[in-house]
Amino acid sequence: MLTQRLTINVPKVIKRNIGILAPALQKATDPIQQLFIDKIREYTAKSTGGKLVDATPEIEKERQSELDRIRKQYDIQGDPKEFPKLKLAAVVVEK
Repeated sequence: MLTQRLTINVPKVIKRNIGILAPALQKATDPIQQLFIDKIREYTAKSTGGKLVDATPEIEKERQSELDRIRKQYDIQGDPKEFPKLKLAAVVVEK
């Protein structure tokens, strides 16, 4: 059952991913397409590190104040963008 689903869906996923990435990997044939590809590459280079792209100090300050407000509102101890780590105790089942 699982293998049947995989054989049907995996080619669709691969085709979809290649279809999305293909324009960025190609050589541009016209100037507008070249500008688009250059902007995608520039944005990718700037967006490394998980920071905002072209953020001014005011935007960074506003973002930090919103994160602080969320921390206070929901009583979050760590990073509010991180999924909480669940600690589940082992359950002993008696027979």
